[in-house]
Amino acid sequence: MTTSDPFDPGASPEPDGWTPDLESLDVPPTETAESSADVVDLGAARARRPIPAQRSAPDEAGDGDDETDRESVAIEPVALGVPVDPPDEIDAPAGAVRSVRAPMVPGWLRSRATIRAAARQTSRHAGYVAGFHALRAPKYLVLAMFWATVGFFRLVGRLLRWATAEEGNWALRQDAARRNDAPGWLQLDRARQRQSTTRWPILIVGAVLVLVAYAVLWFGPWPSLLRLAVFVATVVGLARFGRPADRPIVDRVSKGAAYRKLTAELVRRSLTSIGLAGINSAVAKDPGAISFPMEIHRDGPGHLAVIDLPYGVEAAEVVARRGRLASGLRLPLDQVWPEPAAGHTGRLALWVGHEPASKMRQPAWPLIRSGKVDVFEPFAFATTPRMTTVCVSLMFRNWLFGGQPGSGKTFALRLLVLAAALDPRVEIRGYELKGVGDFADLEPVLAEYGNGFDDDTIERAAGMVDWVYAECQRRSERIDYYRARGMAPEGKVTPKLASLKGSGLHPLVVFIDEAQELFTSRWGKTAGETLERAIKLGRALGVVILLGTQIPDKDSLPTGITRNVNSRFCLSVADQTANDMILGTSAYKNGYRATVFEPVTEAGWGILAGFGKAGARRTFEVFGPAVARVVARAVELRTGAGTLPTPTERARAVEVLDVLADVAAVWPLGEDKVWNETLCARLVEHRPDAYAGWKPAQLTAALSPHRISVGQIWGTDPTTGKGGNRRGVIHADILNAITERDRKRNG
Repeated sequence: MTTSDPFDPGASPEPDGWTPDLESLDVPPTETAESSADVVDLGAARARRPIPAQRSAPDEAGDGDDETDRESVAIEPVALGVPVDPPDEIDAPAGAVRSVRAPMVPGWLRSRATIRAAARQTSRHAGYVAGFHALRAPKYLVLAMFWATVGFFRLVGRLLRWATAEEGNWALRQDAARRNDAPGWLQLDRARQRQSTTRWPILIVGAVLVLVAYAVLWFGPWPSLLRLAVFVATVVGLARFGRPADRPIVDRVSKGAAYRKLTAELVRRSLTSIGLAGINSAVAKDPGAISFPMEIHRDGPGHLAVIDLPYGVEAAEVVARRGRLASGLRLPLDQVWPEPAAGHTGRLALWVGHEPASKMRQPAWPLIRSGKVDVFEPFAFATTPRMTTVCVSLMFRNWLFGGQPGSGKTFALRLLVLAAALDPRVEIRGYELKGVGDFADLEPVLAEYGNGFDDDTIERAAGMVDWVYAECQRRSERIDYYRARGMAPEGKVTPKLASLKGSGLHPLVVFIDEAQELFTSRWGKTAGETLERAIKLGRALGVVILLGTQIPDKDSLPTGITRNVNSRFCLSVADQTANDMILGTSAYKNGYRATVFEPVTEAGWGILAGFGKAGARRTFEVFGPAVARVVARAVELRTGAGTLPTPTERARAVEVLDVLADVAAVWPLGEDKVWNETLCARLVEHRPDAYAGWKPAQLTAALSPHRISVGQIWGTDPTTGKGGNRRGVIHADILNAITERDRKRNG
């Protein structure tokens, strides 16, 4: 069997035992077989050979191009589709790329609030340190005097050793004596004597000068303060010289760091400890899965870290595990405040305070001591965890407060009513259906007030709801009147119209605390429907409705009301359903969770929505004497403006609207069935102050709680004389309802 020459370019390559042509690779041949051979780098050798621009196919005889490298095969990647990534922009135009520069002014110096917070934190720490050391001043004095005495003798001893020149020389002389080196010993002793002869005069002269200086200072005409300063400096210097390094005189203020600096590593460690699989798996594959779009910086009395979480992880998931996050940071719960950040759902804003919020002193409400309120303008209502003031407004808004008992819901609602009382133009009416008198101090400025959860009080509250809706209808006519004259260009109440006497468009604030008592009563369905219409209609007419409830569910809080309220404050709630009933659908999923707050211990904390970005807020604490002080100022303002309700007006407003008795009083004689239209016209004539603007549908709603059915009745129109079917009631049903009601009242 013959084999082809492996060095013949036209021959087929032999896979077994094939060796490269060393001559063609410019490698010098070996001299003998016994000589050492060089190891050839084949890749480098092939790289030096010229590469043809295009391979030529071998001919039929099997001879190919001599310059063809039969060992190199070009393999092109298989295209899997068209490219979708944009090309890299290498050559950017001049000035298009800007370098990211640090701000000239630090973030904590850009607002008065952050400057005050930093100054307050620094001064508080300095004051604590000063008080700590002042209390231990006697101990420090005794220790300083003791170690100063020790230091004095140590200093004298060291100076004497220096003057005698025995330091170091004595050991050398001892070594020379041990070796019987008499000449060396004598030479060392003569050197010591020469040094000592020079040093003793220096020491004596220096000691005399120091004593003279102290005598002149002590007995000369120098201020006592200067003498005391020199004496203290001398004692401190001698004490520092005399005490050992491990025996400090001054105690340490703290045993550890006063504040743990918020770093990226600390944030990463805490995020990986909260037990989210999306974070842990992403960080295990890529330690940089958690990134920071901006540097961690100071923000008020704490530090803020903005974090981009791994792909697929939402900030709401981290907010839900706030307790675990605080554990990972080894900090109290109310010192760690995560919330979703602007940009995308995976961006988290983590603010960590210098101290827990429970230990921070919340500033007093600015309106306690002085100031008025314009309900058309924002006023202070709450603070953030960073102790910055949050301002809200009343006009063109309706509010919903929700929270379980002990969350501070009533006091938050009362704060808005107190603010409204400081605007003398505002008429305030409301009912507290809890019966404990949280709003009793405000009664002097209230045009209508009820307190209790009995049927009479709830019925009066339902009557107020009917009155509010009728008031909205009346105001809509007034707005049309002033719009035609160019005084209400947007069809809304303006500050000028609200201040115009006789316009009938002054601001009206209506509140119902514990509204679930009304909505679950026999008047609830009608009251809910009427109130929903009033909320829709009254926002532009200067009517502000405030509702508070501790049972936010579909039965206790009609969904039609929650859908139309544009300002919400959700305090501590027990579950997701209650959270979303107050804040709106998907609020819990988006990370706005009032379930993280604890009742009583975190009273006043909640999620405020409707004023910019939603977030955790804490209402100002206004209790006891502070409430009385604000009410006294409100009474003074309203007395001057002539808008303080008189006892007669309050009694008339509190009077129960007895629709059954009034309908019976105006019933036409000899008629068994009457249209609602006819009854409404007679009711307006009977009591225009109570029934002005009433429509047939409103009369139907007022009669439905008494189980009076309204149906089609044949009758004759007195104005046209034509007959027809219209909705009306039967006289016997009215009389039976009155009899049944009186029977229940009499037991």
